[in-house]
Amino acid sequence: MLDSLPFSIKGFLKISDPNTGEVFVDKNNAIHYENISISLADCLSNRGFGSIYKMAFGNGASSVDQTGTISYLPTNVVGQNAALYNQTYAKIVDDTNILNTNPSRNNMSISHVTGKVYTDIIITCLLDYGEPAGQMAFDNSTQTNSSYIFDELGLLSYYGTDSSGNELSKLITHVVFHPVQKSLNRQIEIEYTVRIQSLTNLVTI
Repeated sequence: MLDSLPFSIKGFLKISDPNTGEVFVDKNNAIHYENISISLADCLSNRGFGSIYKMAFGNGASSVDQTGTISYLPTNVVGQNAALYNQTYAKIVDDTNILNTNPSRNNMSISHVTGKVYTDIIITCLLDYGEPAGQMAFDNSTQTNSSYIFDELGLLSYYGTDSSGNELSKLITHVVFHPVQKSLNRQIEIEYTVRIQSLTNLVTI
């Protein structure tokens, strides 16, 4: 007799201006099931690795033609070495990490309602006025290939460093969206929800 408890993992992304309330992006993401299964196993077995660590931003997932039509590349959710198409920025969202310079605005929390068969990890990240360094002054660019006109975003799990001190991570989620410019004249807040849900209370095979 084998007891099986199937799970699903879903992601929901909202990008907005915290001052005006304007919502730039509101959509589901894609899950990298291989990498997230490794991360979950490492966390549950207390290996010291696999936890969500950073939110990564990139600008390589879309293109705009002369008529203004936007074409999107597929999400990268295959292969352990999957990554954003062109990562240009990242922020630590693990509020227990000493390198997180503003854990009150860049953090994670757990939401669970007793008796329900799902639990949410809510990841919040704020891109403040002065970050990233080198951004344009105003959100009025006519180009879409700037480093900080983002069209992709992902969550990275932490896997330490290699022998040269380079950070190791695994991409566990990826979402592609229409270009959103980060500029000096506005803040951008990201609320990223990862929902872990059992599909049934118990299935006996």
